Amino acid sequence: MEDFTDYLKVRRRYSPRTAAIYADAIVDFLRFAWPERNGLCGSVSDEEITEVLKFNIIRAYVSYMIDKGLDERTANLHLSALSTFCNFLVKQEKLPANPVNEISRPKEKKRLPSFFTPDALARYLNSPVGEDYPSVRNRLIVTLLFDTGLRRAEAASLRIKDIDLARQTINIIGKGNKQRSVPIVEQLMEQIADYLRLRQAFLDGIAEQPAGSSEAFFLTDKGRPAYVEFINRAVKGELELVKGLSGKKTPHTLRHSFATALLNNGADLNSIKEVLGHSSLAATQVYTHNSFEKLRQVYKTAHPRAAKH
Repeated sequence: MEDFTDYLKVRRRYSPRTAAIYADAIVDFLRFAWPERNGLCGSVSDEEITEVLKFNIIRAYVSYMIDKGLDERTANLHLSALSTFCNFLVKQEKLPANPVNEISRPKEKKRLPSFFTPDALARYLNSPVGEDYPSVRNRLIVTLLFDTGLRRAEAASLRIKDIDLARQTINIIGKGNKQRSVPIVEQLMEQIADYLRLRQAFLDGIAEQPAGSSEAFFLTDKGRPAYVEFINRAVKGELELVKGLSGKKTPHTLRHSFATALLNNGADLNSIKEVLGHSSLAATQVYTHNSFEKLRQVYKTAHPRAAKH
C-alpha cells in the first residue's frame, strides 16, 4: 500500500488527499474481500492477490456498496481506485490483467450543480466586516472563492508567493500538479493587499510562529497554515449568516456560482474550462444546463404565448 500511495503521488501526480482517498477505498475493498483479516492483511503473496482480485468478487463488492447505501458516484470512485490499484499490480507483474475493466459501472444520476446568484451573494459581500484578522480572513476566503472559482484544496494550499499583484493573477497548482493562472479583479486585488498587511501584523503578534506560517496565505486563528476542513468551516460559518441564501454553504457551491456567472455573462466554455482548471471540456459543459434553466425562466416571462391566461 505504501508503494501504491507513492506511485499515485509520484508517477500519477495525484494530490496527497486524492492518494489518501484511493488508499482508503482499497482498504475498504480488502475488508470486504478478507473479512477475517479486517482488510489489514500485512504481507500477502502474489497468489493471494490474484485470488481476491477477481471479477466475481469485485462485482459482489459493487452490490455490497449499493446495499450499504453508498450512492453510484461513490461506488464508481471506489471502482476507479480499485482499477488504478489493479493497473499498478499489472505493472508490477503481480496481476495478469485488470479485472475491473470487465465490471459494469453503476449508472450515476445526472445532478445539476447548485449555485448562488450574484444578487444573493451581494448582500453578504457588501455587508460590513470586522477589523480583526479572523473576520477579514473569512470574508476574503468567501470572496476569493467566488471571484476566482478556486477549489477548496487550492485555497487551503495557497502561498503568498502565488499572488502576483503586479500582474493581477493568482498562480495555482491544481489537480495532477497542473499549473494555471487566474485573473484577479481590481476590487479583489485591493482586498488582498489590505489582508496581507493585517496578516503580517497578526503574525508579528505571535511569539512562536508555527512551521509554514510565513509562506501560507491563509492562517488559522493560531497562526498555522490553513487546511481543507478549515476552509469548509469558514465558508459555512460566513454564509449561514446570510438571510435567504439557499443551497449548500460550501466552497464547491461558490465555485459553481463563479462558473455559472461567467457563462451567463457571455464567457465561452473554453475560457471557463481554463480558469477552472478542468482537464476536459465535458466537465465544464454541465454549467450550460444552469444557463438553459435561466433561459427557460426568461422565456416564460417574456414570450407572449408562454404567459398564463
